[in-house]
Amino acid sequence: MKKYQNTILWLLAIFITLSSAIYQRKTGPTYPINGDIILNNVTINYSLPRSHDTGIDAEIRIPAPDPQIGGEFSYRRFRSHDEWTKLPLQRIGNDLLASIPNQPAAGKVMYRISLSDGQSEAVQLTSEPIIIRFKGSVPAFILVPHIFFMFFAMLLSNRSGLQALARGGNLYKYALWTSGLLLVGGLILGPIVQKYAFSSYWTGWPFGHDLTDNKTIVAFIAWALAIWKNKDRINRPGWVLAASITLFLVYMIPHSVLGSELDYTALEQ
Repeated sequence: MKKYQNTILWLLAIFITLSSAIYQRKTGPTYPINGDIILNNVTINYSLPRSHDTGIDAEIRIPAPDPQIGGEFSYRRFRSHDEWTKLPLQRIGNDLLASIPNQPAAGKVMYRISLSDGQSEAVQLTSEPIIIRFKGSVPAFILVPHIFFMFFAMLLSNRSGLQALARGGNLYKYALWTSGLLLVGGLILGPIVQKYAFSSYWTGWPFGHDLTDNKTIVAFIAWALAIWKNKDRINRPGWVLAASITLFLVYMIPHSVLGSELDYTALEQ
């Protein structure tokens, strides 16, 4: 068992990291809402976006080949005094189309869509209005390294925590590598991504309440403490395990929760 311990711990760390990444992605407030309804004995699948790049209207297409099926689209800006705007869905070939007007970065719009077969009462696709947030486009040469470093910071953090549980050695080295990846991915590239997307490098404490920024700095502090407590190369697994658990817990908080948000009511004053 001892012979294969390193391989087992790496495989377990990879499994935990991939599972948590999928969970965070699917539970986040920017993940599309997918579902289906049955009208006229036909199943209609839909995907309703909750994130869109600025510069162009957000287009929503719902496949509905049956020409008898139509619908209504209503929307209003989030955090505004707007009234709801109601429009019929436009039919383009086999699709029903709705268009959300372009907004500045961090602007949000609430919207609802209902479908009907023309004979029965219209059916709302969701019980509550959907909120879509607009953001600036982030260049791939910034976004891809950011995702790369954050993913491997999480992977190495999980591996470090397992190493601490197994009472293995090299905890100082694990802590250094994890902190370095987190520093580059979260505290250097992260603010650059934020700048492209929402025109601000940092919107966490003390300038705002952006949970993504705040949780990154909390995790980094936890790993900095783990480095400090293990700097004499005398393994203190408790600190590494605590840092690993901290990063795991903050990683479980869906991305973009309490993120940048435009208050239209303030602009109207």
